[in-house]
Amino acid sequence: MWTDPIIKEIHQIRAEHAAQFNYDLTAIVKDLQKEEQESGKKFVSFPPRLFVEVQKTVAKAKKDKDDVKISPALVESV
Repeated sequence: MWTDPIIKEIHQIRAEHAAQFNYDLTAIVKDLQKEEQESGKKFVSFPPRLFVEVQKTVAKAKKDKDDVKISPALVESV
């Protein structure tokens, strides 16, 4: 099976980086965020679309008091 050398290199770099933090996801994320801050570049993030759509649905149901069945746990989380 053919493997892309660029993808192989990326996987190697990611594995080495994760090993530096004993595969602790929280530590890895903190390190990446630190690198972002130190880079001086502007980074943007967008909320997950699914959650935004759920928020809109819940807000509309609350406003209109529709007969839409919504989980109480979902309403509390929004």
